[in-house]
Amino acid sequence: MFHVNWLPVLVSAVAIFILGWLWYSPLLFYKPWMRLRGQDPVAAMPNAKMPMGTVGLEFVRCVILSYMVARLVTLLAVSSWLWALHFGFMMWITFPVLILAGSVMWEKVHPGVAAIHAGDWLVKLLVIPIIVTLWR
Repeated sequence: MFHVNWLPVLVSAVAIFILGWLWYSPLLFYKPWMRLRGQDPVAAMPNAKMPMGTVGLEFVRCVILSYMVARLVTLLAVSSWLWALHFGFMMWITFPVLILAGSVMWEKVHPGVAAIHAGDWLVKLLVIPIIVTLWR
């Protein structure tokens, strides 16, 4: 059996929660993301506040993702930041990129929207294993 340290899980969950908020904020990709979805970013801005329930659920998603990645990092004995980076990149290609490619092909999601989401997932899947690995 293996042990997952909850402190780096929570730290990485907070980190990716904040980075996700930043990713979709006006500072980074809010405007192109909204335009690619067929919405006017300026008109949508007054209603851009997320309900607290949604914010809470997003944080729970971040905790679950961080925990599951930490389990895999521990199980695979990832021991250096470079291996953590490699692991995160491979996870990114294997899961979000392939899922988002399917959305583009079969659900006609705009490739730009998928690319913005893929970038967010890349950041998450690089940050979590690096934090968890360096914490040990």
